[in-house]
Amino acid sequence: MVMDTKTFSNLILNLSEPLYRMAKSILQDEELAKDCVQDFYLKLWENRKTLHKIENLAPFALKMMRNLCIDKLRKKKEIPFISEEWDVADISLPTEIEQKDMVKFVKHLINQLPELQKTIIRLRDVEGFEIKEIAYITSSTENAVMVNLSRARQKIRECLTKM
Repeated sequence: MVMDTKTFSNLILNLSEPLYRMAKSILQDEELAKDCVQDFYLKLWENRKTLHKIENLAPFALKMMRNLCIDKLRKKKEIPFISEEWDVADISLPTEIEQKDMVKFVKHLINQLPELQKTIIRLRDVEGFEIKEIAYITSSTENAVMVNLSRARQKIRECLTKM
């Protein structure tokens, strides 16, 4: 069974935002992330004949995007730098400025985590994926995901309490 354009649009194009956010967080470059999402769509469209066999498309798509981004980094032989991915709007009230600083600091802490922990904490706490789905996306066991998530949260908590 071949996936038609309407079904492809409904299932795949609705994943644009999470796919872009993942690409941007890994690649640390907006334009490269957009290109990567387009490459992803092209690869998926070329393989649309087999997409009906995939049980849960969202985790599969994110895993595929993660692998595509890692491949791009390997080809470029670059290490990503700190992301300003979740920019917060300029705010003028003092308490809100403090909150903005805290958000930036937490983002900085997340970006300092090892790649797997960074990916897991973003997928769980930002994107809201289940442990089982994250295990599939990261090619890990559910236990490994829970351990890495716990360690990532603990590192962030320790840094925040030292402030």
